[in-house]
Amino acid sequence: MTTSKTTSDASSAPAANSNPRGTPLVEMRDMSIAFGGLKAVDHASVDLHPGEVVGLLGHNGAGKSTLIKILSGAYRRDHGDIYINGEKVHIENPRDAKDLGIETIYQTLALADNVDAAANLYLGRELKTKFGTLDDVAMEAECRKVMGRLNPNFRRYKEPVRALSGGQRQSVAIARAIHFNARILIMDEPTAALGPQETAQVGELIKQLKAEGIGIFLISHDIHDVFDLADRVAVMKNGQMVGTARVEDV
Repeated sequence: MTTSKTTSDASSAPAANSNPRGTPLVEMRDMSIAFGGLKAVDHASVDLHPGEVVGLLGHNGAGKSTLIKILSGAYRRDHGDIYINGEKVHIENPRDAKDLGIETIYQTLALADNVDAAANLYLGRELKTKFGTLDDVAMEAECRKVMGRLNPNFRRYKEPVRALSGGQRQSVAIARAIHFNARILIMDEPTAALGPQETAQVGELIKQLKAEGIGIFLISHDIHDVFDLADRVAVMKNGQMVGTARVEDV
């Protein structure tokens, strides 16, 4: 399996003074990918800073989801470079992305509905006792710590996640991502099908993540959500990045 690699070649790394806000957490430069004869992403560039939310906007087929799937390792780019904290990296598959601290929270959340929050947090990475049995006590204790950071009012630790509200389920999905040291989150339609109260709860979760220095790429078809949650917007059309702007300037 191809593993993620970095290169410290000074000629390939971004210049230290290239951005007045400092080195971006993520920089995708001149990215392109084609499927057959169709260019889904056409020389698009975007960056993301620590504690920032960048909302990606565009109609269906604009290329925003494809661009982000390159970052998550779901697709392999045809052209372009990716930098994490100023170092050029190679992302060939989802494992490479995870090793670099990149996690994706899909609209479906990919939760196991029949088990509780702690079991979802450690799904596939369960803690064991010295006797080789599942250490449910330790997993619940760790789950309470990370959920307490994100959502101090969460109390439904013993219930299967299918019984939770949409906002609470988002809390569990986010907790699972950041517990394993994600510094870059890709959130795909995080408020889809949520009511106003649950949408507000997700907004509070995102504020907490920003305060911890986590960078977020937000994909949404709802322009109001993007303007409520994002610091900057990046607009794509026909696979190209047609413009970026701070929300306050739009």
